[in-house]
Amino acid sequence: MTKKTVKFEYEKETKNSVRYQELPEPGQAPVMGTIYVQKWFAGNSKILEVTIEKKD
Repeated sequence: MTKKTVKFEYEKETKNSVRYQELPEPGQAPVMGTIYVQKWFAGNSKILEVTIEKKD
């Protein structure tokens, strides 16, 4: 199993969600790119961290 924590920065609000853009580590390509999170969960957060786990 491999885990990776990816950071995202607030980009803009849409009707029901908030769009976040990935902040890739220097010299590495983005893992997820852009994500949309529902407003009820995102609240006023400017930075999100998402942990993904790869199960082989």
